[in-house]
Amino acid sequence: MTVTKTDNTPVTTASTTSADETEPVGSTRAERLSALVQQHGALAVLVIVSVIASFSFDSFATSDNVTNMATSSAFLAIVALGMTFVIITGGIDLSVGSLFALGGVLAAWGSRHGTLVALLLPLGVCGLIGVVNGLLVARSRLAPFIVTLAAMLGARGLMLSLTDEGANTYLIAKGSFLAELGQGTTLGVGNPVWLMLALFVAGAVVLRRTRFGQHVYAVGGNEDAAALMGAPVARTKILVYTLSGLLAGLAGALNAAWLASGVTILGNGMELEAISAVVIGGTLLTGGLGYVSGSLVGVLLLKVIQNVINQIGSLDSSYQQVVSGAFLALVVIAQTYLGRRRQLV
Repeated sequence: MTVTKTDNTPVTTASTTSADETEPVGSTRAERLSALVQQHGALAVLVIVSVIASFSFDSFATSDNVTNMATSSAFLAIVALGMTFVIITGGIDLSVGSLFALGGVLAAWGSRHGTLVALLLPLGVCGLIGVVNGLLVARSRLAPFIVTLAAMLGARGLMLSLTDEGANTYLIAKGSFLAELGQGTTLGVGNPVWLMLALFVAGAVVLRRTRFGQHVYAVGGNEDAAALMGAPVARTKILVYTLSGLLAGLAGALNAAWLASGVTILGNGMELEAISAVVIGGTLLTGGLGYVSGSLVGVLLLKVIQNVINQIGSLDSSYQQVVSGAFLALVVIAQTYLGRRRQLV
């Protein structure tokens, strides 16, 4: 309540001041709770599911099973890392599954000319496709869905042409450095897992501690406001799509090294798995908010669910997609609800 003295000077009473101070406190607590649930909700579910599975299945918590899950998760996690940057900007990349398969075939084909060629070739080709995606989205202002869908079809066609419609399968020689990179272990953990963890640490630092990371969040939050603030909107978009292409190609090359061959049937539906993992990990599909660590948790949660279904034995692999889809739907509903709560608060 405000009263006026005879000299027309406004005076605020003590009761009003205390009331005004208590309202933002409540708002802050609600916002913090919503953010906590959104950022760590998937981690809580992962822990609960893992604990229940450990007591329900004798083979779930064994070192062999955990090692296999970690290694198989590494390739999807690397793809999901690039997808995280793209989705935070408010975009989408449907080409990563085809780039993953193309990267594997290029790595296996290039291994005949040495490890350096086997690694640089998929990075160069897939990164170039990512650059084209970024240029079309940022400069031509085309819809990311259409651009990356076209890239998905083009990359898949290029991969099939290199393998004569899948008739040729290029092999990676055993004992080579590339094979050791994919199949070897360090301290009992697969080399792809260590590389994936290093990439996620680097991704977290870039996203949270660099100017580029700030631009990624700004573009996803409000593109027009980011441009008015001086953020390089077009360059940021080009870089995130380039990064997504590079990481998809790298993941494909590592997977080929793990399997010792460039398998042409891989990568189908991987883009949807990556998007699901990123969204389950707390990144908003509308952009502006996301967590690298959350994407890793989302990948692990999907892989644990798939492993549990395999442990049951009586359920076929189609149930993995049903459960993953249900999780994704629940997360999107929860994100929408929490977003509305924040606006109301």
